[in-house]
Amino acid sequence: MSVNVKPLADRVLVEASPAEEKTAFGIIIPDTAKEKPQKGTIVAVGPGKVDEPLTVKVGDSVLYGKYSGTELSIEGKEYLIMRESDIYAIV
Repeated sequence: MSVNVKPLADRVLVEASPAEEKTAFGIIIPDTAKEKPQKGTIVAVGPGKVDEPLTVKVGDSVLYGKYSGTELSIEGKEYLIMRESDIYAIV
């Protein structure tokens, strides 16, 4: 997956995982009730700051805060751009 966006400094571009379509019991969740995903895959990273290199890399699967990042639409796909500090964990 390659996008023509290069984040600056300590920012990363994340492709969010799709929202759950069904519950564990098989009940279909309508669009209005779907939770915003909090997991995604990093598709681009910035160079980091001079004294703070980034610890994540392209392809990492990450967990982030529910309200983290800014939503972007690039070539018809939805992404989030956020600071590395908004990422809680690599999974």
